[in-house]
Amino acid sequence: MPILIQFLLRASFGLAVAMAITPPRKVTSGFYRNHLYVILGMCVLAGLAGLGLPDGERTFLPLLAAGLSYAGAVAWLYEKRRAGIALLAAVAAAALVGDWQVGPPTREARITAREPVEHAASGAASPVATALRIADAPTCGLLLGSVLGAMFLGHWYLNTPTMELAPLRRLLGLVAVATVARAAVCGLGLAIEIQHSAAPPIAFLMLRWLAGLAGVGATAWMAWQTLKIPNTQSATGILYVAVIGVFIGELTSQLLSAHAMFPL
Repeated sequence: MPILIQFLLRASFGLAVAMAITPPRKVTSGFYRNHLYVILGMCVLAGLAGLGLPDGERTFLPLLAAGLSYAGAVAWLYEKRRAGIALLAAVAAAALVGDWQVGPPTREARITAREPVEHAASGAASPVATALRIADAPTCGLLLGSVLGAMFLGHWYLNTPTMELAPLRRLLGLVAVATVARAAVCGLGLAIEIQHSAAPPIAFLMLRWLAGLAGVGATAWMAWQTLKIPNTQSATGILYVAVIGVFIGELTSQLLSAHAMFPL
């Protein structure tokens, strides 16, 4: 259950950030309003799923993020751009902190079954390991949200074909940055994990890296090249594939990381 809640909150965080950096002067307000309802739905589902958690692990932040999403949708309905951007930032903050609160049991608790224990304990308690665990949620969320946001925006061009291409290019740039950042966090985590413990299953690692990182980077580059034609419809189709890849990759990453000391 925590994996589902974290996945939803990370996607909500990243999508809110992606929409917040999309210039509202070049994109119609309906884009923000409609997709804030998507975030609202994900946060409500996360909040309902959180009811099944033990009392000490429950958090009200997913429902707070849902309420802020609704308020943001109302702000965009009335063309209140500054309020809308501020509420998107608040949604992102609530979703990210909620993810940290709902996080799985600390990985230090898992090292008691590792050999040698002393080496694993020193690795799990190092500043690098702590930084990796903190960076796990935002890098995952940015990758999920930037790909989702780019796909949603590409689809929005079908409704408003006269919009400039600069906002979509900006989100594709965010996808590239998020892919590199996520690869750095998970690559370093994998290296430390192998050093202090056994290597994770190779088949799942290949699925995680090929579909969730290499595949996403390749499809983002293909979408960028397609915009040079320009053909937003084809670029959006490519981004649908990127969404499938990032979902597979990040869910596999969460499953692998649930049994590891570090994010994979």
